[in-house]
Amino acid sequence: MSATLTTAPPSFEAAVSQIRAANFRAELQWAEIAAPRTTAQFTHAIGGGVSHLQDRNAEPDLDSAEGAGRLILLHDSNSVDSWGSDFRFVCYAQAPLELEMGDDPFIADVTWSWLLDALNKHGADYTAISGSATKTISSGYGGLAAAGTGAQLQIRASWTPCDDNFAAHAEAWAQLLCMMAGLPDSEGVVSLSAHRARKERV
Repeated sequence: MSATLTTAPPSFEAAVSQIRAANFRAELQWAEIAAPRTTAQFTHAIGGGVSHLQDRNAEPDLDSAEGAGRLILLHDSNSVDSWGSDFRFVCYAQAPLELEMGDDPFIADVTWSWLLDALNKHGADYTAISGSATKTISSGYGGLAAAGTGAQLQIRASWTPCDDNFAAHAEAWAQLLCMMAGLPDSEGVVSLSAHRARKERV
């Protein structure tokens, strides 16, 4: 929710309305979540979880083991100098990773390229993008020994929108999350499964 709905400027409310109207693919279940109120004058956040069941009527599982993330819109008139605008997007996404993919030294680079490709595909104009893509491998011990060894892929990023097409930015984040969860992209961008198949052929 916005930090102070009674005083939020029309530009922020219009941006929130666009995000609410974004066109997400059926496998992404999403809902509005509490947004941090100390990072900007006004904030709005959504969380998403991937489900291969494609049931839009199901209760959103925002902590889905298949892949989950969040997108936060910040609006602060005092941050123009540092952001280049009074708006800024912050996103987080994570998904499980097969152990053999965790050995791929380029998988973090591929994941970051998915974000850029998604923004470009949806026509989301941006600047001052920054972030990190991380692969982690963990092993359980003691009471968690049964969990064995697992791998995970994470991305954290922020960027400044250069347009007022806020729905496009939200749709790009959703595409990134779905691709990290292994869903194929309909056009052009190589999915995690395709990247895995290509690696196995090398």
